[in-house]
Amino acid sequence: MPSTTVVEIERKFDVKEGAAVPRLKDLPGVARVDEPARQRLEAEYFDTVDLRLAPQQITLRRRTGGSDAGWHLKLPAGPGERNEYHEALGQDGDGVPEPLLRLVRVHVRDSALIVVARLSTKRTVYRLRNKKGNVLAEFSDDQVHAETLVPRPSSQHWREWELELTGGPRTLLDAGQELLAKAGVRPAPGSSKLVRALGKNLPGSYPALPAKLKGAGGAVLLTYLAGQAHTLTEQDPRVRLDEHDSVHKMRVATRKIRSVLATYLKLFKDTGTAKTLRGELKWLAGVLGQARDAEVMHLRLKDMIAHEPVELVMGPVGRRVDLELGSEYQKAHTQVVEALDSKRYFQLIEQLESFLTAAALTKHGTGTARKVIPPLIQSDIRRLKRAVREAKKHPAGTGDHPALHEARKDGKRLRYAAEAGSPVSPKKAARLAEAAHQVQKILGDHQDSIVTRNVLRRLGAEAFVHNENGFSFGRLHALEESAALTAEHRFHQEWKDFPSVRLP
Repeated sequence: MPSTTVVEIERKFDVKEGAAVPRLKDLPGVARVDEPARQRLEAEYFDTVDLRLAPQQITLRRRTGGSDAGWHLKLPAGPGERNEYHEALGQDGDGVPEPLLRLVRVHVRDSALIVVARLSTKRTVYRLRNKKGNVLAEFSDDQVHAETLVPRPSSQHWREWELELTGGPRTLLDAGQELLAKAGVRPAPGSSKLVRALGKNLPGSYPALPAKLKGAGGAVLLTYLAGQAHTLTEQDPRVRLDEHDSVHKMRVATRKIRSVLATYLKLFKDTGTAKTLRGELKWLAGVLGQARDAEVMHLRLKDMIAHEPVELVMGPVGRRVDLELGSEYQKAHTQVVEALDSKRYFQLIEQLESFLTAAALTKHGTGTARKVIPPLIQSDIRRLKRAVREAKKHPAGTGDHPALHEARKDGKRLRYAAEAGSPVSPKKAARLAEAAHQVQKILGDHQDSIVTRNVLRRLGAEAFVHNENGFSFGRLHALEESAALTAEHRFHQEWKDFPSVRLP
């Protein structure tokens, strides 16, 4: 893990030469502004020769000068926010520090990182303080000279202002932007200095679809799949850092891509690659699933224990759950990271990117979305109904009959199919997706109960070995049996109200 992590919340502004710095003391909450501090910053920006990082709004640089000299990696974290990871400066020529390199490996893979730009900045910093003397924000007046090295050498010069929060509220940024707007100052054209330096040489995340495909069913699906592919790669560094909910989000993205490729397979010419991708995504989802299942069971059991009467929690039940499932999660997470460093994973990402950029659609796929998408969603509706009819013949009860499991998977497939096809009829698709999600959720509770009971049975058996009382594990097991029966009954009751929806 990188040695230092901060959240960067800032706004950049394009400003003409000779423009006067505004009265920063007029901003709300600002009691005084420090005397300006002048700095000279020299930075080298790293990327692949074909610029894989910059289009994703990822910045990797080595900078000298200023108060935070060193290696900086900035990853998007949300609107107007970036997570910034720091490593020590080291010696010139040492190369990108491994902790930072691992966080961009999903984009870089086996390609070399080279210097793509050099920026020299003359910076004047104004620190904005409140009445207590605390620094709320820093206002920087930058004179930037940029030299880009790819795809061909070029240079340019510009001036920009930066307003970055260091402790103040977001409303201070809004007030600052309003103050500058009154002076005729507008937001900067790029999200970073590197993006501005590269200008028209900056490639897009994925090539734009040909104009003739706009409105085609295949184009709608490719747009959806590209969004999920972006989510997958966006979560990669967060999974490596073990950030909250990152494994879940990455797993969902893999499932959505895999499911949509199945529903809409006939829209794509390269069905062989699509099927291969589905197989590899199943592998990745399985690896992620081991960590996610341990995480879900841990939270589920902690919640159950918290709601138990004190007198029925006999022995160190919570501690044993924490030890066992915490250890299982850590082991599973280590296996996830190993998978993310594997050639198999990198080949999957490359194959997925190639598939999405090729835009090879069948004649059916080039048809209008309103004609080609609804029948395929309707097919998934029929598929779910068949699974539910089969499940009614074989009640699972406290067990795990395959029919109920298949109904859950088919509900999930219909949900994702409706989400992907929502541009055809947003309101109807949303209603259908929500209903399918409810099926998935209820049957997911049933499945979670089965998995959790297996854990409780093991923990109860092991309690004797640890000279502990196994009563509470047995009680929790019984509660989970009851939860499974409730979930199945609830599913059959709510299925009666499953909406009859036809798109468009």
